[in-house]
Amino acid sequence: MRSKVLSRVLYALFVLMLASNVAWAEETVTAELTTAPKVPAPITRKTAARVVVNLEAKEYVGTLAEGVQYKFWSFNGTVPGPMIRVRVGDTVEIHLSNPKENTLPHSIDLHAVTGPGGGSAVSVTVPGQESVFSFKTLSPGLYIYHCASPTPNIPAHIANGMYGLILVEPAEGMPKTDREFYVMRSEFFTKPAQESGQYELSMEKGLAEQPDHVVFNGRAGALTGEGALQAKTGETVRIYFGNIGPNGIASFHIIGEIFDKVYVEGGIGGVINRNIQTTLVPSAGTTIVELKLDVPGAYLLVDHSIFRVAKGAVGILNAAGPENPAIFHKIKYRDLYLRHEKAHPPRKRRMGLFLFDPSYFVSGRACRFR
Repeated sequence: MRSKVLSRVLYALFVLMLASNVAWAEETVTAELTTAPKVPAPITRKTAARVVVNLEAKEYVGTLAEGVQYKFWSFNGTVPGPMIRVRVGDTVEIHLSNPKENTLPHSIDLHAVTGPGGGSAVSVTVPGQESVFSFKTLSPGLYIYHCASPTPNIPAHIANGMYGLILVEPAEGMPKTDREFYVMRSEFFTKPAQESGQYELSMEKGLAEQPDHVVFNGRAGALTGEGALQAKTGETVRIYFGNIGPNGIASFHIIGEIFDKVYVEGGIGGVINRNIQTTLVPSAGTTIVELKLDVPGAYLLVDHSIFRVAKGAVGILNAAGPENPAIFHKIKYRDLYLRHEKAHPPRKRRMGLFLFDPSYFVSGRACRFR
C-alpha cells in the first residue's frame, strides 16, 4: 500500500516537473538591442528563456572623421553594432538577415558561443537571405561578436565595422550601479575609394598594422561634444568596454579617475582587480570597469598608448555636481595658466601638440587636430 502511494506521489512530481519544463521552454522574449553608448536594461527574469536576437547586415557610407566618408559594413546600420544582453542559461536564437541591396555575404561569430565558428559556420548569409541558429549561454561574461564571412576575407569584415558586444549576466544578475555605458575601441585603415570623396579599407595598411584612425564607438568624436557621456557626482558608473582591434591592444584609462573595480578580460565570477589606473584589453577582448565619481569635471577616456589620441581615441565623461574641496581643490594654477596664455599666445593647436584643457575636448574640437 505504501509503495503504491509513494509511486503515485513520485509520478505526480514528475508530471509537475515536466509541465514546468514545458512552460519554461515555451517562454520566448525578444532581446532589447541598444546603440552605443546606451546599454540594454538589466535582466530581471529569475529563470532562463529563449531570447530572439534580430540582426541585419548593412553596408553604407558614413562619417568616420571630419572630411572622411567611409564605406562601412555593419550590424543594424551602426558601428559598433548593437549591444545584446542575456542571462546565463538562456537559449539565444540569432536571426541574421542580409538585404538584397548588399553586395557581400555576411555572418556572425559570437565569442559567447560554444559551437563551430562561434555560429559563423552556420550563418554565412548571401544577399536576400536570412540565417537562424541558436546556442545556450553557458558562461557569464562580456563577449565580442563579429562577422566572420570568408568573402572577401574575415579581417575585411571586422576592419570595416562588423562587431559589437554581448553581455551574459550571471543568474543573480549584475550588481546595481547608477549608470552603465557601452564603449568600443576600433582601428580603421583607409585609402581613397573609386567613388569621389569616399574612403574604403586599405588591406596593405591593415597588414602593416598602421591604422589611420583609432576611435571610440565608430568615429572620431563620437564621445565628445553632444555625444559625451553624462553622469553626476556621487554616482557609480559602469563601462562595458570592448576592443575589436583588429590588431592593437588597448590601454584603457580615464584621466583623473581610478577604476574601483576591473572585471579582468570581461570575466564575471572570476578575478576582480581593484584600484586600477589603466587596464589592458587585448584585440577581440573586453573589460568591465566601475568607478565612483567624487569630483565634478570633464574626464577624458583615452587609449593611453597616447599617440592614438592623435588618431581619435579620446572621449569625455562629464560629471555634474557641487565642488568637493576635501578631495580636490584648485588653488591658483588656473589663474597662472590664463596669465601665461595671455602673455604668450599659443601656437595653432595640432594633433599631438595639445593642452589638456577639458573645454577643448568638450567642444568636440579634439577630433580636428590635424
